[in-house]
Amino acid sequence: MPPPPGVPMRPPSGLFPGPSRPTYREPHPVTAGPLLAGLAAGVTWLALFGALARDLAGYAWWTLLAAVSAWAVAVVLTLIGDRGAAVGVALASGVGLSIAMAFVGARWITTEDWPLW
Repeated sequence: MPPPPGVPMRPPSGLFPGPSRPTYREPHPVTAGPLLAGLAAGVTWLALFGALARDLAGYAWWTLLAAVSAWAVAVVLTLIGDRGAAVGVALASGVGLSIAMAFVGARWITTEDWPLW
């Protein structure tokens, strides 16, 4: 990028010969606001689905259903262009599903009985 008119241009030092590299910008940058909004929406979505369960197996199945549907919404948000919200939703659903599967694994280890069927 050339300097504005009226500003003297310094000669190159020779340390980095050749033209400078172009600067590429993200067309839809991820900012904190949409990311936090997507994160809050994902946490709320998983909490609402998790509240439908009566036991651990139900909680795991409802969380799996909520996570898969949230990932589908994240794909749609990515295609629309709101990548920040998509990242937040995907992050919340991934962490929520990991927590549910950790509870399932802990029950399986302690009781030696697979709790999902």
